[in-house]
Amino acid sequence: MKRRSFIAHMSAGGASLAMAGGARAEQDRAKPTFVFVHGAWHGGWCWSEVIRLLAQQGYNGVTLDLPGHGLRAQFPNAYTATPQNTAGLSTEVSPLTSIRLIDYRDHVLSIIRGLVSNGNGPVILVGHSLGGVTLNAVAEAQPALIRRLVYLTAFVPVAKPTVLDYLSQPNFIASQLPPLFFGNPTLLGAARINPNSTDATYIASVRQALYLDVQDSVVDATMNMLTPDEPLHGLSDPATVSVGHWGSVPRSFIRCLNDQAIPLAGQDQMIAEGDKLTPRNPFMVKTLESSHSAFLAHPEEVARALLEMV
Repeated sequence: MKRRSFIAHMSAGGASLAMAGGARAEQDRAKPTFVFVHGAWHGGWCWSEVIRLLAQQGYNGVTLDLPGHGLRAQFPNAYTATPQNTAGLSTEVSPLTSIRLIDYRDHVLSIIRGLVSNGNGPVILVGHSLGGVTLNAVAEAQPALIRRLVYLTAFVPVAKPTVLDYLSQPNFIASQLPPLFFGNPTLLGAARINPNSTDATYIASVRQALYLDVQDSVVDATMNMLTPDEPLHGLSDPATVSVGHWGSVPRSFIRCLNDQAIPLAGQDQMIAEGDKLTPRNPFMVKTLESSHSAFLAHPEEVARALLEMV
């Protein structure tokens, strides 16, 4: 196999080699590629167990770091100072303040276009939590690239334009996310949390909001990989959708019964709003007995739910 041909068959979630035999190759091409979009403060790493489980069933998965996350992360000086400047965390403007929802959208679109051009699409696009607004934006821009949208307890702005609008709704008042924020997000340009805090009470609140039923050792590892700043534009830029674009794509929602970040009533509100917009293309709904981070707490169940949507 030529070097160029070999590289063309590599994907960010794992490598697949060209196979001999027309029937086998055709069978593999029929299997969709999953593309995963993480939520606030996380990175592509958070999907690793789900990717592994899908690969064992012969499915390719691609993860990515949104701008400002993972290897692209930038940190406020107050966060990295030794000792940490906790007072400064409430006032220092985020280095990520210029990142907008359109940057998230275009980053994901560039990856999906590459996959589709190489015959690995349309893709199943999966988003968690704040990643749902990126799913909205991508599907609204180029619905033909997407085979199915899957929202894992994710924001789906339909009746309201932004995530901030939803967080002020009655069904979202119980969310344990806003109390985690340092300072005024509008002044900082970011929703800022402090995974490196030495305050045991605060860390317990982070665990309660995001990782209620996740194994302690996994939570400890996760806290070391989180990015403290989530650019405010991801929460404040409009992500509403239309019937003709977003509404034309089959979609699913995985509800998480014990979610403390996006309350179940809020999840159900967004499902109902989407179904009202496109009653002939309603959500396929599945439910997990899980807290907010089901990909860490119950990766087997998440993978199983995704395979049932193929």
